[in-house]
Amino acid sequence: MKYILFILFTVLTNAAAQVMLKQGMLSLGPLSFTADTFIARIFQVVFNPWVFAGLATFVISMVSHLYVLSKVELSFAYPFLSLAYVAVAVFAYFVFKEDLNAWRIAGIGFICVGTILIAQSGMSSHSDEQSLEAAGAKTAKIGSAS
Repeated sequence: MKYILFILFTVLTNAAAQVMLKQGMLSLGPLSFTADTFIARIFQVVFNPWVFAGLATFVISMVSHLYVLSKVELSFAYPFLSLAYVAVAVFAYFVFKEDLNAWRIAGIGFICVGTILIAQSGMSSHSDEQSLEAAGAKTAKIGSAS
């Protein structure tokens, strides 16, 4: 459980990046591309302050996620990213006044319950696996005969 804070940091930075990207695209308005304006339009999008901040925040989120993946099982860490949908839906409701109807709330509830179940399943870190191997315990590895 000591990596939950890093996992939640990853989730929140991922959600924050989405909100920033949305704000950037709202400030740009609807996009249209032509052969003559394609490159200029891409630069306009990428260098919009909100979009740029969102992309930079995604990089921070990814670095955090890579750290988490180096410490815990993928099947434990990855499902927590679904909480980013929960955070984005709540932020979108308050910041952008987007609809948060009964169906979305029910879906958010299912996501939260599923994430709680996964969190309760426990996790083993890569250091735990190495400790078991050092103690002589065998672990199953993909692509190797046990």
